[in-house]
Amino acid sequence: MKIRAGVFFGGKSVEHEVSVISAMQAIAALDREKYEVVPVYITKDNRFFTGSHLGKMETWRDIPAALRQAQQVVPAFVDGRTALLRWPAPRFGKGEVCALDVAIPVVHGTGVEDGALQGFFEYLGVPYTGCDVAASAAGMDKWTMKCLFRAAGLPVADGVRLTAGQFYADPSGQIGRIESALGWPVIVKPVNLGSSVGIGKARDRAGLEEKIRGALQYASVVLCEKAVPHLREINCAVLGDRDETRVSVCEEPLNATDFLTYADKYQSGGGGKQGAKGAPGGGKTGGAGMQSLARRVPADLPPELAVQAQELARNAFLAIDAAGMSRVDLLLDDEAKALYVNEINTIPGSLAFYLWEASGLGFSDLLDEMVSLALKRSREQSALTHSFDVNLLAGVTLGGKTGSKN
Repeated sequence: MKIRAGVFFGGKSVEHEVSVISAMQAIAALDREKYEVVPVYITKDNRFFTGSHLGKMETWRDIPAALRQAQQVVPAFVDGRTALLRWPAPRFGKGEVCALDVAIPVVHGTGVEDGALQGFFEYLGVPYTGCDVAASAAGMDKWTMKCLFRAAGLPVADGVRLTAGQFYADPSGQIGRIESALGWPVIVKPVNLGSSVGIGKARDRAGLEEKIRGALQYASVVLCEKAVPHLREINCAVLGDRDETRVSVCEEPLNATDFLTYADKYQSGGGGKQGAKGAPGGGKTGGAGMQSLARRVPADLPPELAVQAQELARNAFLAIDAAGMSRVDLLLDDEAKALYVNEINTIPGSLAFYLWEASGLGFSDLLDEMVSLALKRSREQSALTHSFDVNLLAGVTLGGKTGSKN
């Protein structure tokens, strides 16, 4: 019997469009001999739609037309199953579209990747791929993950957390605080966004104020970090859970800027070595997501440095108690040959399939392993005790106006 897999994508996020591309790649790669694939699109105002045509890249050239042909649904827990129910509910006929065996979230950014959607899946009782709620939240908040990495003994760049309230109350004082702590240059990031949205590099006080104001348009908290000199970016993917992990080969994104911008990642067209030819999402289907980025795979690193990068990636994955598949981004000071853990992407663009293909694991097999890990976690959770029956309510009365315990 086939596994009915709901592929969830979109959502109220600045990375909405990137999610659509990544999801189309995953849908194309899922083995139809094993899975019945159900595309589930989340609009920017958090409505759910399904329909087989939503799993084709050409559909997304005209979103309003695509939604007119789609069925709006509401995910719900019904009779022990996670079902997609028609919305509005029909007065006559069947209200259920289908029930899901597993959810595959292919989402990026706040409101979806940060634990919000994962918490919804927990509420629905459906197994889902990737990190759980806590690890997803930690993996989205750059300050939280930095603290966890540092607590695990991993090398990270020095950083300062700055809230919108702190900055607007005393811009000059806060800029002075950052300058004193970090020196120049400084990388400024919204604390909870991905895809390099809102990131900038400042080399003086005026530039720092400009970059902070820009980042605060996307998030109410920003992270300022000391820039790593002689920078090369190195990425490595990790697959598994707290019990067992495996790492991919390393890659080096190739770009002409101080850091990878959104345009570098998704609009460059890709001039370097990429994933396998003909990979889903490329060619005439429209943008190929992270696959389109110019990159060197494997990265040109001495063997011992490549192993060090892989071990740092593995330990970063374990530091946030990640599960499923994540990509860890590292910063290399090429002169000192020193590596720093930059961040972890719990649902990376294109699901980093190109790294796994270069490591000998095809995209379809990668998705199989992600689903297997999701089902394993669900079995483990089902074996736990989730209630503690002491008949507490039978002996409770509320006394007085305060409702105090009796």
